[in-house]
Amino acid sequence: MTFKEIYNHYWPKIFRLCMGYVNDHALAQDLAQDTFIIVWEQLPKFRNESSIGTWIYRIASNRCLRQLETNKRIQTSELPFQIKQETPASIEPEIQFLYACVSELPETDRIIISLELEDIKQSEIAKIVGLSEGNIRVKIHRIKAILTQKFKVYER
Repeated sequence: MTFKEIYNHYWPKIFRLCMGYVNDHALAQDLAQDTFIIVWEQLPKFRNESSIGTWIYRIASNRCLRQLETNKRIQTSELPFQIKQETPASIEPEIQFLYACVSELPETDRIIISLELEDIKQSEIAKIVGLSEGNIRVKIHRIKAILTQKFKVYER
């Protein structure tokens, strides 16, 4: 697979994964772009020990986690003014709400549900996250229950 084919195939998935982490359209685009810069630089070193998709998702997850750590160090209260997060109007309100709910989850749960929403096999999710498949199944069930509750409240 050429880099262009990899980029075209995985860009939308990686962008949605990043949106699930940060719930900020511009930042998610930046994180996805950073991911593909790393993929471009490291592609010659890829050893096919896992699928290319698993490798790319792991890079994206690590990039998002580093961004979250950076955000924790730079508290928004330290800024001289409040920055408003803008979401493009083209995203449906239900999808915006889903991103908001996912972004409130603990970090590991965010990656798990974001990958599940991308129809990644649970065995692949287990490899990316470093947990057993059984643990992934349980976590997905619990995360879906939490999100279902939030949507019930949202629909009222």
